[in-house]
Amino acid sequence: MPVNTRIKELRQALKLSQANFSKGISISNGYIAGIELNKRKVNDRIIKLICFTYNVSEIWLRTGEGEMFANVPDVRLTHILTTFKTLRPEFQEYVLRQISHLIELQQKVTEENPDNRS
Repeated sequence: MPVNTRIKELRQALKLSQANFSKGISISNGYIAGIELNKRKVNDRIIKLICFTYNVSEIWLRTGEGEMFANVPDVRLTHILTTFKTLRPEFQEYVLRQISHLIELQQKVTEENPDNRS
């Protein structure tokens, strides 16, 4: 199986659209589509970006040997990061403020109900 097919397999395993996958590694959606259709070559830069961004084993991506992921990823975290990167800066700031509020709320609830920690 060529690297192009493994990239598509990876994207599907992450449950990402071509658009979200490509945004995560800062390349165009059309470029990813070309890779998946085996119309574009995959260079070292793309491989490094994919491996770093999605915690993919470089050996697996290049050869198909071993496990797909360097460590088993939390798919929810990958989804959150990819989505966050697609937001405009002002919306990213809003998300970060909301996360801070949620952490404060969680701490308050934990203090009020110490037996309900998880």
